[in-house]
Amino acid sequence: MKSFFKNVLANIVAFAILSVVFFFFFVVVVFFSAMSGEKSVVVKKNSVLTINLKTDIIDSPTEEQASIFNVNEKNKSILLYDVLEAIKNAKTDDNIKGISIETDHLNAGITQLDDIRAALEDFKKSGKFVYAYGNGVSQSTYYLGSVADQYFLNPSGMIDLKGLATEVTFFKEFADKYGIGIEVIRHGKFKSAVEPFLRNDISDENREQLSALLNDIWKNTSDKIAASRKIDAGQFKTVVDSLYGMIPEQSLKYKLVDKLVQKSEYDDFIKSKIGASKEDKLNKVSITNYINSIEKDNSGDGVAVLYASGSINNGDKYGDIYSEKYVKYIQDLKNDDKVKAVVFRINSPGGSANASDEILYELQQLKKVKPLVVSFGDYAASGGYYIAMSADKIYSEPNTLTGSIGVFGVMPYFKEIANKNGVRSDIVATNANSAYYSSLNGLTPYGVAQVTRSVEGTYKRFVHFVTQNRKQTFEQIDNVGGGRVWSGARAKQIGLVDDLGTLNDAVKFAAQKAKLKSYSVTSYPKKKTAFEQIFDDMNEDDISARLIKNKIGKANYEILEQITNEKLRSEVKMEMPYQIKIN
Repeated sequence: MKSFFKNVLANIVAFAILSVVFFFFFVVVVFFSAMSGEKSVVVKKNSVLTINLKTDIIDSPTEEQASIFNVNEKNKSILLYDVLEAIKNAKTDDNIKGISIETDHLNAGITQLDDIRAALEDFKKSGKFVYAYGNGVSQSTYYLGSVADQYFLNPSGMIDLKGLATEVTFFKEFADKYGIGIEVIRHGKFKSAVEPFLRNDISDENREQLSALLNDIWKNTSDKIAASRKIDAGQFKTVVDSLYGMIPEQSLKYKLVDKLVQKSEYDDFIKSKIGASKEDKLNKVSITNYINSIEKDNSGDGVAVLYASGSINNGDKYGDIYSEKYVKYIQDLKNDDKVKAVVFRINSPGGSANASDEILYELQQLKKVKPLVVSFGDYAASGGYYIAMSADKIYSEPNTLTGSIGVFGVMPYFKEIANKNGVRSDIVATNANSAYYSSLNGLTPYGVAQVTRSVEGTYKRFVHFVTQNRKQTFEQIDNVGGGRVWSGARAKQIGLVDDLGTLNDAVKFAAQKAKLKSYSVTSYPKKKTAFEQIFDDMNEDDISARLIKNKIGKANYEILEQITNEKLRSEVKMEMPYQIKIN
């Protein structure tokens, strides 16, 4: 027996030592991984700024989370604002002779591409060149690269230029087949977030809004490509409809590209433009390294940019938009004497109505103290639009998905499938409506009536705040509300936003409103370090969530959460039903 306890104790000690060693080793790895990105960069003379993004372009620091699940990934994320500032700086940097766009795929939103493209257009005013090279080029990357003075394509390459489409998936028949009931309560005939659970085909209202939205975005995008490539609009439509970009020779014939060359030939072409010989090494600096080379002055009074990216939720987690975290961020900015104005950058399809209301209230308090300007990114819909309703001025991008002023609630239940498999329940309760909803039996009739009242009350509150901010009547807002999503350009026409402009435009206006002649710009919330994230990742639920999210993808994980998370199921939601990407 004594030897038994000895062996057990020895195993426990060995396990503890190994755990400590592993943890220490892991911390060292994380530390040096974090430090490796902090190297100073020296830009040589006669350099070319290269956009060869093997990264995600993100709106908010919270979109990139240092984690034990991604610490070894080579790809990093860079803020859109930093990209724009780098291109602006390169315009007057004597060491930078031009810009080369060398990427086939970009993980960036449509409004982010718009902003980078506009920055490149402005860069060209310096007289410096912008060239682009591609192999198998995605539509989004071609949209960005078409701004170049010349576009070069590999002789065996292709351009996936095809226009925009969306595919709506429906689950009603599936739910009916397997005995899954879904109780849906909504306000707004255009509130199509719940449509896949109610129908087996697309409604006329949803088809109408999707068609208008896609055509608005594609017209804005295709007009810019055609203008840059000097292609007649009618001919460009034929080129896209015929998928001519898939064949390199047709890409050349129909002026999508200027030359078919190998990559080394493209490099030699750039060398000739900067006066270097073929034998010389081409000095390239990636935009990520160039960002790190720019000295930033964050001293003195300034404008704070508070980023809000992702779905809106209750809670205090880091990542997405969690109300408790954002209440604290907003209160800190309100009380910071060095912050003279705040730009609230919203890139959100919405989420919890309650969390959105909490954030809006704190923003209203901040506005009483200092200027508050809102800038929309890819999405400012439902709750994402709601939290903008305290702004002194709202800037939207032309392609921002805007509005979706509507409210809904979804409550799945499993009575039929349970009964088919011999599962039933009895309820014992203290009050008349203690069990107004259960996952097995769904909503009671009285429960339906009360949830409907809740949804309608939330919608009226939503519209009330919009009428106050937009200075329109309830009827006017209700007429363009009903859950309908608009492009930013249309939103400007109907008065849902004040102006079309970029994040930089919003920052400039905020500084002007605060009467700042010179100012620094600081981003909030601060990005978590890898070391800080380790301890957050130790939570068992978070570990499971991250593993599942990494396996099935963020979008699919959010759908799973809606079904399995009891708290999310019970909430009244202000949320947009879909995303649009130019792939």
